[in-house]
Amino acid sequence: MVECASEACSVALFEAGNVIANEHLVLGRGHAEKLVPLIAGLPDKGRAGRILTSLGPGSFTGVRIGIATARALGIAWGSTVLGYPTLGQVAATCADQHGQQAVTVCMNGGHGEWFVQNFDDNLLPQGSVQSVMPEQALALRQHRRIAGNRATDLAQLVDGDCEAFELLPNAASALFLPERQLSANLTPIYGREPDAKLPAAHKAPA
Repeated sequence: MVECASEACSVALFEAGNVIANEHLVLGRGHAEKLVPLIAGLPDKGRAGRILTSLGPGSFTGVRIGIATARALGIAWGSTVLGYPTLGQVAATCADQHGQQAVTVCMNGGHGEWFVQNFDDNLLPQGSVQSVMPEQALALRQHRRIAGNRATDLAQLVDGDCEAFELLPNAASALFLPERQLSANLTPIYGREPDAKLPAAHKAPA
């Protein structure tokens, strides 16, 4: 499994439902330089029959690096390559580290916005991911438990009791990711409209 859609860069190798190796680094930047060496450092250089990679939303560069690397290894090894949503993996990481419950995931987005998505007790999404300003995130929260790198910030806006887990997605928690969250469609999930717009077509003069 490859995860580099956030500040974290992590890889994990599984066998018979167990984690046999895992590396998890919080880099901020530099995923392109670190990802392949991390994979190469796994047993048998990370070779696996199935490769999972994050589709985002998250770092534009990190997501694309992860997908490109997973695709290249899939071709080289003849492996199946599947993608998963980053916020779903955050929910899985929270379940792995703190027990499985319904959770609202809140992650840093772009331009001051946060990515917010709710997950039920089975870690399945309740609606699509939203990219909103912090004051709007409060209205989207459905659960007492909040996880992600903006969990504490969102919890501070809540007028009432809640539980915040400040964490980043970790590839080692892939076993908690529901199979229904996996997709053969490796199109990145950006979570918000692109900033750049194509210029409007000009009408030809009459």
